Amino acid sequence: MSNLLNSFITELRRGTLTLAVLSQLRVPQYGYSLVQILEKSNIVIDQSTLYPLLRRLEKQDLVVSSWDTTESRPRKYYVLSEYGKEILEQLMKEWEKTSRELYILLKGEEGDAPN
Repeated sequence: MSNLLNSFITELRRGTLTLAVLSQLRVPQYGYSLVQILEKSNIVIDQSTLYPLLRRLEKQDLVVSSWDTTESRPRKYYVLSEYGKEILEQLMKEWEKTSRELYILLKGEEGDAPN
């Protein structure tokens, strides 16, 4: 794969990873569980990408975190805030709208694109 193509793929994935992570934080998750859930859906996210993303989402008040120290190994759990839930709903609507529009454009050779 060319460097240019890799660059485009990275750009495409960047926004979709945020949406994917937010979508899985409707219930509390810790970092490794989040990685596993995403990988089951064939969405690969490196921990060096995930943790900075979670910190950014927390700083933006979309996610709140708390420590669970009941197990032998303490874990930091992340979950959507009320604001995060609102933003996720809006992002999902926008994703669906954009996906439909892009699908029509990509099929354009069949003459299905709107005028």
